[in-house]
Amino acid sequence: WQLFYDEVIEIAAGRSLEEIDADALLVLRLGAHQILGMRIAAHAALSETVELAKNVLPQRLVGFTNAVLRRVSERDRESWMQKVLAGLDDESDRLAISQSHPVWMVRALRHALKIDGREGELKQLLAVNNEPALVDLVALPSVLQPTDLLREHGNLVPAKSSPLAAVLERGAPGEMAEVRSGAARVQDQGSQLMAIALVEQGPVKEGEEWLDMCAGPGGKAALLASYAELNGADLLCNESQAHRAKLVERAIAPVSSRSATQTADGRQIGAQMPQRFDRVLLDAPCSGLGALRRRPEARWRKSPRDLNDLVDLQRELLASAEKALKPGGLLAYVTCSPHPSETVAQVDWVQKSLPSLELVPVTSEYLPTAAGRMTVQLWPHINGTDGMFLAMFQKKATGE
Repeated sequence: WQLFYDEVIEIAAGRSLEEIDADALLVLRLGAHQILGMRIAAHAALSETVELAKNVLPQRLVGFTNAVLRRVSERDRESWMQKVLAGLDDESDRLAISQSHPVWMVRALRHALKIDGREGELKQLLAVNNEPALVDLVALPSVLQPTDLLREHGNLVPAKSSPLAAVLERGAPGEMAEVRSGAARVQDQGSQLMAIALVEQGPVKEGEEWLDMCAGPGGKAALLASYAELNGADLLCNESQAHRAKLVERAIAPVSSRSATQTADGRQIGAQMPQRFDRVLLDAPCSGLGALRRRPEARWRKSPRDLNDLVDLQRELLASAEKALKPGGLLAYVTCSPHPSETVAQVDWVQKSLPSLELVPVTSEYLPTAAGRMTVQLWPHINGTDGMFLAMFQKKATGE
């Protein structure tokens, strides 16, 4: 709720955020949240926040902090919301403050929803992004079944989207023996469905070679490794950063003897291993706009400028994946983002720039496709998952 609180603080302080000491602003945000966003009595929030100010701020700022928070406490949340929104005519500006998202994200998400014919659901999506997501677990099928997981733990309930998932209603996943052993992992159901879709796209032949191109930190890699073990396939997990590659190694070790990890630049794999792989998962680095409910602070750490570099990187990885695929091989392009620049625009680019890759319908029974679309876009407010995007490509046979 940082954007809303900052608007309130500016009004109460009578000055812009840039004119407020950075440490004092942090204290004011904490105080504003207690007063306007929690069930703490205003006098208690004031008292405790001023005590904090005395410990961490210069004396000259303690009185300022006290005065600002007293002004904040003069109105309740709804009254402040009305005051902050007064005079704002643009609907995107109003939603940005009332739902506390950067306005550029509001406009990008509106565009993404419009592509799916869901433009009227923007406020609903933004509201869901401000609610903590439940913890999903995945039972890795080579060593554990979700029915066994559910039977052993009364704090788990069946999942609605993924056939391998269970939902943790209470407690800490790290207390479960299955999680500690690596037989189960914390993983959003949408992420599970992306790996399942690549496996289910066509019959797996004994000895197939699979590639997880950007495998860190290892969630989808562990699930693919488990499927590789069951299907007699060999999986190579590639990760460009050594510390993340170690996390991948740790994730796949308990579930597969047919998987390996390497540290390399995914953009070079196509040249280094041409036409080697039957299936490639490209879970591309992206803006992460589909996971804001799990990482709410991420909305303040990103800017539209970040997208340009990400889009270029995604295209380089797609071109490398095309080279690494065998003729007839499958490529699952995945992002945890509904932003059109990272989803449908990239599909258009592939169709224009990589003619050997043919967009094919996703065949997994667990994934819905919108009318008139061959790609899949999941939505937190509809599917109860992160906002995952999937496009499935097949490399044309030689001579096609």
